[in-house]
Amino acid sequence: MTVDTRPHARTAAAAARPPAVRRRLPLASRLGRGATALLLVLATFVTLFPFYAMVVLSLKPQGFVEIPRSLVPWPLTAEQYERIFAADGLTRWALNTTVYSVVGVVFVLLLSSLAGYGFAKKRFPGREVMFWSFLAMLMVPYQITLIPLFILIAKAGGVDTYWGMVVPTLANATGVFLLRQFISTIPDELIEAARLDGCSDWWIYWRIVLPLCKPILATLGIFVFLWHWNDFLWPLLVGQDTSMQTLTVGVAGLHKQNVPLNAVMAGAVVASVPLTVAYLFGQRYLTEGVMSSGIKG
Repeated sequence: MTVDTRPHARTAAAAARPPAVRRRLPLASRLGRGATALLLVLATFVTLFPFYAMVVLSLKPQGFVEIPRSLVPWPLTAEQYERIFAADGLTRWALNTTVYSVVGVVFVLLLSSLAGYGFAKKRFPGREVMFWSFLAMLMVPYQITLIPLFILIAKAGGVDTYWGMVVPTLANATGVFLLRQFISTIPDELIEAARLDGCSDWWIYWRIVLPLCKPILATLGIFVFLWHWNDFLWPLLVGQDTSMQTLTVGVAGLHKQNVPLNAVMAGAVVASVPLTVAYLFGQRYLTEGVMSSGIKG
């Protein structure tokens, strides 16, 4: 049996097939999708508008800022950024914020992963009681412990020091919880096999557990970096000297120096750039870590 492969035969066969019937969605479903899309657009506009206003106001010429007329994106000038970068305290504020954020991220990840490994894979009396007691710190408002914590740091000589700024932020209950939940998903057989080969707990933690925790470590690292970079209240209390202020405290204090609002907005834009860069570079790890760190009991 031969098959006719001529062009006109294929065309005729295609024409003989009944046309595909498109399935039309019900009117209520289409209206629901349209309303959802409209709400998302409105939510995006409300979220991005403060950033738009901050950038536009920072690019306005020095003078009286009038809302809403000043939100029109012209005329624009970079003179406020030149003024901010020429300020004496900006470099010091940026250095303090970088030290506070980077050191905090490194030690929070180290301590949280160690505690998470101990709570997830070690068996010892009172493990669950200790874990849930530590986790109960999440229910205590930060402002309640602020005054006694500051008194302890002040009596220990930690005011206007880097260690006084960083050390109280290292006990991160959220980080311990996330690492404990993630490490619990690592098969016990993998760790037992390494232990039978004569590996110590430190070797297992460093060479097996940590490499497998890269997604959640990256996610937690981004969160901790954002928390430290944006932190205002604790650096305000500990960094009382101008040379120990962070960017958030320093930019907020520009109002007391009769600095125009345009320059304050320029400082806020400069302070937000590292956060945007960190998120753009860590977005893939952030999504992967959130998806792979399901909360399991």
